[in-house]
Amino acid sequence: MKKFDKDRLILGVAGPALAMVVAFALTTVVLLASGKDPFRLYQLMSDSAQYVDIQVLIINQAGTYYLAALAVAVGFRMNLFNIGVDGQYRLAAMMAALVGANVNLPGPLHIALIVIVAMLVGAFWAGIAGILKTTRGVSEVVATIMLNAIATSLIAWLIQPTNLGVQPAGSNNLTTGMIPESGWFPGLSLGAEAGHIYGFTFVAVACGIVYWFVLGRTRFGFDLRATGASESAAQASGVDAKKMTLTAMLISGGVAGLVGMPTLLGDSHTYSLDFPAGIGFVGITIALLGRNNPVGMLFSALLIAFLDKTSASLDQFGYEKEIATIMQGLIVIAVVVSYELVRRYGLRRQQQKVGEELAAGGALTTEAHPDPTSGDGSGDDSGSGPSDKTEKEGSAL
Repeated sequence: MKKFDKDRLILGVAGPALAMVVAFALTTVVLLASGKDPFRLYQLMSDSAQYVDIQVLIINQAGTYYLAALAVAVGFRMNLFNIGVDGQYRLAAMMAALVGANVNLPGPLHIALIVIVAMLVGAFWAGIAGILKTTRGVSEVVATIMLNAIATSLIAWLIQPTNLGVQPAGSNNLTTGMIPESGWFPGLSLGAEAGHIYGFTFVAVACGIVYWFVLGRTRFGFDLRATGASESAAQASGVDAKKMTLTAMLISGGVAGLVGMPTLLGDSHTYSLDFPAGIGFVGITIALLGRNNPVGMLFSALLIAFLDKTSASLDQFGYEKEIATIMQGLIVIAVVVSYELVRRYGLRRQQQKVGEELAAGGALTTEAHPDPTSGDGSGDDSGSGPSDKTEKEGSAL
């Protein structure tokens, strides 16, 4: 049993490790082909990460990425591809910012209202795709892609000054108005130079713990994973597959609604045209690299945040900062290829182990029940037969 767990652990780590090695190797080749020194690039990124303010930025960005990865992973565990996290979190952040800027409540209630609105809007937007899939059989990939485009257009319309938006004096930017200080989520201050870690970053870690517990230690999580593995088998055991599909999309959208909260409640305190976009797609990369494991996704989020924040100043040294985007794209490709290779190797390894166990079982059975015609007298009923322990071991094998 211990050996099996060890093999499973090795195979689980082999996929991400192989993907990282391949991605960095390909990045090195690209840089060499363009006449750039890749090792100096890596050194510059490593040196940049030694500054405390950069470390704070990495942690804050990783918390946001982690929430996006959790939203994607909920769908993945259900065999659903919620590619609409990007539209869900942006629409949720905007509606939550509108509500937060137009109400006055005591601090905890104000923050709770903003968070609840964000989760409800995210769940509603993802639920549209869930309903289309369960009632009309529409692929969630197609539905969520279209909903991303609709969300972008809807946000652009709502944020107009003639509708719900506000245009600050002397600025071309459009916002939803500032959220009062009672709606700011307190963070961890590390000094004037270092900045502060968003308080919602710790909430993101707590969400990861909830994700691990619900999906791995509850009946609901088992039903969700079982339905994702085989809808027909789940239905045969009494699980409503359509209900689980819709529920998974609602939960995924609800978590997606939290993606914009670290920035909204910890930094900008308003939704504007320059609010961070594209985080939902980064979450797909992190979920794939972390294999939907809460710990794996946490390290993956830190890695992608490291690439983002340490590449911001590369152009000062003659390197294009877009190299981080290239590395992320190579990681995605390497993840897909390496996981398939590891899966095939694991399957062959499992088949080999089963064959060895069957061969060993056959040998023990032959030894426990020798051929009575062998002429050595062992087949005589009066002789001493095999012990009970040997018989049980042979049967078990």
